[in-house]
Amino acid sequence: MSVRKASTVRAKTTKAAKTTKAASQKKDEKTLQKPPGQLALTEAELKEEITRTLTTNNPHAPQNIVRYSFKECSYKPVLVMDQMAVHFEMEGNLVYRDLDEARRLEGLPKETVKASTEAHPDEEKPDTPVTPASKADKEPKVRSQFNFSEMASQTLNNPMTEISCQTEPPQHCTFSANANQWEIYDAYVEELQKQEKNKEKQKTIQLKEDGDKSKKKMMLTETQYDDINKLGKAAKIIERMLHQNRFDDIAQDFKYFEDPSDEFRGQQGTILPLWEFHYDKIKKLSVTALCWNKKYPDLFSVGLGSYNFTKQRRGMLVFYSLKNSTFPEYIYPTSSSVLCLDIHEQRSYLVAVGFYDGCVAVYNLKREGQEPVYKSTAKTGKHTDPVWQVCWQNDDIENHHNFYSVSSDGRVVSWTLIKHELRFTNVIRLSLNAEDKPSAQQASTACGTSMDFHKQIDYLFLVGTEQGKIHKCKTYSRQYLETYAAHDMPVDTVKWNYFHPNVFISCSSDWTVKIWDHTINTPIFTFDLKAAVGDVAWAPYSSTVFAAVTTDGTVHIFDLNINKDEPLCQQAVMAKHRLTHIEFNPTHPIIIVGDIRGDVASFKLSPNLRQKQKMKKGQVQPKGPEVEVAKMEKLLRLMRGPDLE
Repeated sequence: MSVRKASTVRAKTTKAAKTTKAASQKKDEKTLQKPPGQLALTEAELKEEITRTLTTNNPHAPQNIVRYSFKECSYKPVLVMDQMAVHFEMEGNLVYRDLDEARRLEGLPKETVKASTEAHPDEEKPDTPVTPASKADKEPKVRSQFNFSEMASQTLNNPMTEISCQTEPPQHCTFSANANQWEIYDAYVEELQKQEKNKEKQKTIQLKEDGDKSKKKMMLTETQYDDINKLGKAAKIIERMLHQNRFDDIAQDFKYFEDPSDEFRGQQGTILPLWEFHYDKIKKLSVTALCWNKKYPDLFSVGLGSYNFTKQRRGMLVFYSLKNSTFPEYIYPTSSSVLCLDIHEQRSYLVAVGFYDGCVAVYNLKREGQEPVYKSTAKTGKHTDPVWQVCWQNDDIENHHNFYSVSSDGRVVSWTLIKHELRFTNVIRLSLNAEDKPSAQQASTACGTSMDFHKQIDYLFLVGTEQGKIHKCKTYSRQYLETYAAHDMPVDTVKWNYFHPNVFISCSSDWTVKIWDHTINTPIFTFDLKAAVGDVAWAPYSSTVFAAVTTDGTVHIFDLNINKDEPLCQQAVMAKHRLTHIEFNPTHPIIIVGDIRGDVASFKLSPNLRQKQKMKKGQVQPKGPEVEVAKMEKLLRLMRGPDLE
């Protein structure tokens, strides 16, 4: 009995110990473990409820954006901002399968719908007879799957927003002035006089319609006329823009294209066709003169007329630009054929023109109207025969502009522009023989056909005659310095070299082009082009390059430094039409060619036609006119031989 009691006491003691240990462990679990540095809050602070509301506003979005308001001339804050950030988006088309909309969309048969109705027999059926339903009842309206409302009512109206432009605000300036009573009165009087003047004086402008000889008259006031002039400048700019967009491929070729086939041609070159210039109102007229503007290298002038003395009617002076080949920049109709022209080198708005009737004139591009500002008459010493060449010269001692002209009447005349008068001075009268004196009879007078002044010596010039001779003359002497028996037919062109002071070139209808040293009576080079030569021109970038055109429509380009016998380019550009004139552009590597129909075509020279002198490895390419003079001098020494040195 004592043993059993002892075991019972031990068991109770063990159970109590376990209970105490479990209670202590449970108490330890409820005790909170505080991290170091945690704030110690009171029971009231712990029981305080803090409400946090989740919104769709983006806490990182800027809240201080402003935009400039032109209406109020100030910056205003932007109130409506996009605060939504989409993390996931997917378009779905789920519809509950047991709905009629789902069966209609899936195209299930009617038996399925009928079986679904028979599955509920406890539903009461109406006693009223079934009436046939209309199409509107059979096709239920499409409902939204979210709120079961019509989709037409789900359209949202955009909120009203302020229209603003996010560009820089216009510049402001402060202006202050005083307005007195007499100033206001004078302004009103001036405006009243202007209005009365506009009512009294009106201008009549005759508009000619294309293809119709009838003329229309339109009355315009001075203010309206000024507005048309302003509109014309803007229209010209827009026309040039449209032209450049239309002929963009030609413009790209003109600027950047270099013919890669020259690498396989050796020394030969080609000319690439660019723009063609044509004016509809120049029918039955030929290109009789070409001249580039030295100040504006994209502008050139064209003289139009006829070389046939039996068909002399009218002429025209036209100016074209490379920026717009579809229509001329300036048009000046003339009563007689234009045979020659020259643009002043410094004052590029002055153009000297020679006519078939013997008159010379000067046009000013700055002035309005189609009449020349100066023109010679029978009283002021006009020529009695056609004027074949005009050349501007430097101003005289009194700073008056002057130019020279040569005509078939055998006179070389100097013309001086003095105020509103064109004064003349006879420089020399050409004679058939060099021994003839100026007082010889008219029967011995030679007919001048061309002339050109020396590039470095102002008083020295050359004159070509109809008898095929070339005379070297001075402006202050009536005697020939030298006479060259150049050609068997009239000398069409004679020109000094741009670089070498002793060299000049000439061409004639006897099929030949000759290069001369004016210190020698015989030509240094003679080229037979197998057709009548219409014109020849030196290249402004090289002393050894020149070009010529023939009546069979072929362009010949020579470089004496590369080949002294044959041309580097011999290309037919007008197979059926006769070429009359050719000119090099003073800046760009292009040439213009005129034909007997009055059209002008432009061409770009390939790299072989304008290549520079090859240098040895390590040597620097020399530059300057001295290099070109040395190139030509080397050729002259080679052709002269030891006897002429």
